[in-house]
Amino acid sequence: MSSRNYALKGEQRERAGKGVARALRRENKVPGVIYGDGKEPFSVALDSKYVKLEYLKGHMFTSLCTLEVGKDKHLVLARDVQLHPVTDNVMHVDFLRVTSKTKLVAEVPVKFLNEDTSPAIKGGGVLNVVRWQVEIRCKATDIPDHIDVDLEPYKIGDVIKIRSVKLPDGAEPADKSRDFTIATLNEPRRVIVEEPVAPVEGEAAAEGEKAEGDAAAEGEKGEKSDAAAGGDKGKKE
Repeated sequence: MSSRNYALKGEQRERAGKGVARALRRENKVPGVIYGDGKEPFSVALDSKYVKLEYLKGHMFTSLCTLEVGKDKHLVLARDVQLHPVTDNVMHVDFLRVTSKTKLVAEVPVKFLNEDTSPAIKGGGVLNVVRWQVEIRCKATDIPDHIDVDLEPYKIGDVIKIRSVKLPDGAEPADKSRDFTIATLNEPRRVIVEEPVAPVEGEAAAEGEKAEGDAAAEGEKGEKSDAAAGGDKGKKE
């Protein structure tokens, strides 16, 4: 069982609907529902302060909650959280009743280990993460906090796939038909700097002669234009 399990208190609601939900939110309450385990679902109202606190910790979908409603305690897992589109306040929570026999699909974070001692990283390799989270199927009471990926055995150019990662006992990929990529270890990026190429001595001389010839031709052209202009002026006068 996860070390991050938490507890909440709530009260059962007899009525449901948008109007009732709006009234609860004005009282700083969050409406929710508890369902599953072959029992009838029922509505609850929770303290918005504590619900938001647990949601912001980022573990509600992978940590079990002991939800106390009246004299009863329910072992549940949050399966859906609705947020306000502007304020991101929690608007509604769906809780699934679970037991030690309940199996489900959970999205679990990936944690990369030994980056400091990885030969690939020390050799200049770049870790390119394709999936920061993976979906696994496991018992509801055995959802891991995260999945560890040890980078030490890998070298530059290797592709880390789900089948090469050791999952916790009793867990398996939710999609067993694909051996999908979690990360790759890419070669370091090389920056190519182009230096200006100095002209060969003969080419430089030829370029200089061509420039001098062009300048002389321009000067000659200018002199002819001036002479022609002077002749035309004399005729008019």
